Amino acid sequence: MKKILITGAGTGLGRGTVIGLARAGHQVIATTEIGSQVTELRKHIEELGLQDRVTVDKLDVLDARDIAVVSGWDFDTFVSNAAIGDCGPLAEIPVELVRRTFETNVFANLELTQRVIRTWVDAGTVGRVVIVSSMGGMLTAYGLGPYCATKHALEAIAATLRDELAPTGITVQTINPGAYLTGFNDRIADTTFRWLDDAVNFNRTEDVRARFAEILGDQFEPQDMIDKMVEIIGAEHGKYRNVWPPATEELIKEAQDAAWIRKV
Repeated sequence: MKKILITGAGTGLGRGTVIGLARAGHQVIATTEIGSQVTELRKHIEELGLQDRVTVDKLDVLDARDIAVVSGWDFDTFVSNAAIGDCGPLAEIPVELVRRTFETNVFANLELTQRVIRTWVDAGTVGRVVIVSSMGGMLTAYGLGPYCATKHALEAIAATLRDELAPTGITVQTINPGAYLTGFNDRIADTTFRWLDDAVNFNRTEDVRARFAEILGDQFEPQDMIDKMVEIIGAEHGKYRNVWPPATEELIKEAQDAAWIRKV
């Protein structure tokens, strides 16, 4: 049995993974960004009869007081899953929106991960850090560049921590989900139309919507990814890099190979 802390558990893959891990017999601290999500998730956990295995609490990765509480929690596996996305064509998106996305997805998550690591090192805990990246951490997609850029940064952070922490026994893994129909991808795409203005920008709203429709039109059912995350997080040992589904792994490899021979 593992004792697992997971961020971003209020919705989507994070929420489903909490339930799956608890049903598999693990103890889970499920954290959400806002208080109303805590209330709703606690009620859902009770309805499922999992309240003895799941503790639900608020953890906004941008809130220093929330982060400080983490050092007092008992867990041996940390799943860094919280993420946001402000998107749109990278050539024109206001930089403050890109900066905000980096603040949550990269800097705040790194700060929290550092606190977890230090707590484990001081206590002699041989724990595991699982960083939930994305297929977007290994390739890019039209209009999703700001989000992909943050996930590329997480890939570098994860690989660096993996090597740095080897002497401590603390291990690091990444999980790279493909495009799953949780609503997250559609929501971050929609942020584009809060700032894109045909009177100002050379990217046209109609064209951008069409490109997003093409990209987001074929998404996988999320339970498949949830089951895989439960398997990876709950295992005693596993691979450093975990891309799922296999079709996404092949797509990434093809895109990376193509970059070596692409001419401009």
